Amino acid sequence: MIVNTSDAREQRFVTLPARPEPLRLAVDETAVVVVDMQNAYASPNGYLDLAGFDISGAKAAIAAIQDVVAVARGAGVPVIFFQNGWDADYVEAGGPGSPNWHKSNALKTMRKRPELQGRLLAKGGWDYALVDELQPKPGDIVVPKTRYSGFFNSQFDSILRARGIRNLVFCGIATNVCVESTLRDGFHLEYFGVMLEDATHQAGPDYIQKASIFNVETFFGWVSSASDFRRAFAQTEAAPAQEDTP
Repeated sequence: MIVNTSDAREQRFVTLPARPEPLRLAVDETAVVVVDMQNAYASPNGYLDLAGFDISGAKAAIAAIQDVVAVARGAGVPVIFFQNGWDADYVEAGGPGSPNWHKSNALKTMRKRPELQGRLLAKGGWDYALVDELQPKPGDIVVPKTRYSGFFNSQFDSILRARGIRNLVFCGIATNVCVESTLRDGFHLEYFGVMLEDATHQAGPDYIQKASIFNVETFFGWVSSASDFRRAFAQTEAAPAQEDTP
């Protein structure tokens, strides 16, 4: 007999302090989504740094995400890492017929600085790799993506639905680009999205971070913090594994 584990297991609930109101979450229907914590976005001499963006907030975001990921693993909450980028020949990035070719700052930076060609966001390279502090562990899930939204042309939605996930807790870089893009798409697919504001960092001035937080809080989801996530989930033990009955 096949057991639908999402129905068979006893539900565990937490109340996560959030804006505009607290959110009651079923633990076993929740996943932590770590967006693009790659050298490209969070390390000196990575793509964002070379393109002229301020990455000084990345260090604090990394520390907050480390805490969130540790708590999630302890609670049995799936941790999903996104990696953004393309094949070494940039076929996946799209050519001049794609708006991505015209708007991607990584592609534009390489066109302005030909010596960087093949270095930025190319799979297998240092820029594409996740930062040392946030390496996946057994049981974590890594989802490659080629555009801002993690739902576009990826297995992300299928992975979530197969596990009965309805609630997505977002952290990562950049708040106003890939984090918000994925959270917005999740909203349209009936997922409940929460952004941990102190576990994110924006691409652009500080007001961009505030604008993205406003958008999420007002229109697309909820805003919380890494410390509130810890307080809500830290006392929750991982659920025992379910066994299929023959």
